[in-house]
Amino acid sequence: MTEIKNCLDLADLAPADLQDLINLAQAYQDGQAVPALKRPVYAANLFFENSTRTKSSFQMAEKKLGIDLIEVDPKTSSVQKGETLSDTVRTLQAIGVDLTVIRHSQTAWYQDLVENPHIHLGLLNAGDGAGVHPSQTLLDLLTIQKEFGQIKGLKIGIIGDLAHSRVAKSDAKILKQLGAELYFGGPRAWYSNEFDGLGHFGNLEEILPELDVVMMLRVQLERFDDINRESFTTVTYYDQYGLTLDRAKLMKDSAIIMHPAPVNRDVEIASELVDGGKSRIFTQMHNGVYARMAMLTKVLQARGLMEEQK
Repeated sequence: MTEIKNCLDLADLAPADLQDLINLAQAYQDGQAVPALKRPVYAANLFFENSTRTKSSFQMAEKKLGIDLIEVDPKTSSVQKGETLSDTVRTLQAIGVDLTVIRHSQTAWYQDLVENPHIHLGLLNAGDGAGVHPSQTLLDLLTIQKEFGQIKGLKIGIIGDLAHSRVAKSDAKILKQLGAELYFGGPRAWYSNEFDGLGHFGNLEEILPELDVVMMLRVQLERFDDINRESFTTVTYYDQYGLTLDRAKLMKDSAIIMHPAPVNRDVEIASELVDGGKSRIFTQMHNGVYARMAMLTKVLQARGLMEEQK
């Protein structure tokens, strides 16, 4: 298997390495013991964008692996005085931090860091602007595999704010690579050419009866320009593109509903469906801890900081 010294984009990994990550996450969830650390390991989580699920999930994963956390809040750090991201990371490295988990509004924030010859600590991408979201993709893969036993051959729809969603971009490439058949839906104006060749775009009434997995996306108003933000109305969006109770009746009995969250209830999806029998939204969050444990494990092992699995 390929060594994963940094975990920045799952598209960098071969299908066998991806499957190995999914299997490790599932093994942890099934009770596999955590390998021992070879020495105390220190991590810092830098979240320059707001987060509940990803941040707390990484914290839980780190604690389960025995990693010591160094608290750093970008809102009160020297970033507010003009310090660059690379200098912040070098500072953490200088005081003994072994790895850092970063979410940043800049797409591909990690590019400058991996090219910097002075930076040697481990880097994990917790989301980069409108780029990718590796740990969300991995937990989505784990959720789908646990539900259906495989990913190859499944029909998966990704529906909503495709233009601004790093989850959509990250998931689509990987799901296609692993043999899923993809469908896209939502406002045509929000469709991105990045999805060309990956799947079929259609209206919800057309694609919902085909799908095994209905993955709804959050409307990311914070990434809209002023004109589009002002013209957006939740009622109109829900009526035209939301997963309403009536539209949900078009789904297969065996189909499941997913969403990367946070969910805007009665905007992207009917509130009753969030808590309904087809929903796997909170299951995704539960699975996220084990997915992130797997990512951290691979980085630690590649850096000689954790024993290999026996």
